[in-house]
Amino acid sequence: MKNFFRLTLAVALLVIGANTASAQKFGRVDFTSIVLSLPEYKEAEANLETYGKDLQNQLEEFYVELNKKSAEYEKNLSTYNDTVRQMKESELQQLQQNFTQFQQTAQQAMQQKNDELMAPIVEKVENAIKKVSSAGGYLVVYNIANGQAASANLAYFDEKALTDITAAVKKELGITEEAAK
Repeated sequence: MKNFFRLTLAVALLVIGANTASAQKFGRVDFTSIVLSLPEYKEAEANLETYGKDLQNQLEEFYVELNKKSAEYEKNLSTYNDTVRQMKESELQQLQQNFTQFQQTAQQAMQQKNDELMAPIVEKVENAIKKVSSAGGYLVVYNIANGQAASANLAYFDEKALTDITAAVKKELGITEEAAK
């Protein structure tokens, strides 16, 4: 009787465990393709390009000024006394340092602008993924990039065993295949 009770308990636990394991749903989503499909992304990309061109124009103006002063220095070098020569060299060095600093600042500004423009887009996609995942009862949803899991810690996953929810997330966001192109 005792053995029968243990056997029954073991079978019950196995059945419950098997049902629980089979009820777990795992999905995958192509985050990048969703972001690239959004009209907001195309607008952000255009804004970033315009911003970058403005910075590039300012950088080119700065470079032209630097070259102009350098050419003037070279042209008139023989007419400068030591004091004027040192002053002009110091001026050129300062201009070069300012140019280098402006380059670095421009790169940082571009990155900051990109982050500023992309943050609401990323948040929108993340919220849609959460909503679709929750509604679909998914335990885990993997972000795939170029057909691979985007997590560096994920050693293996069978992509075919995962449900692709990318289309459902796009639908949640109102993205049609025609609009995505």
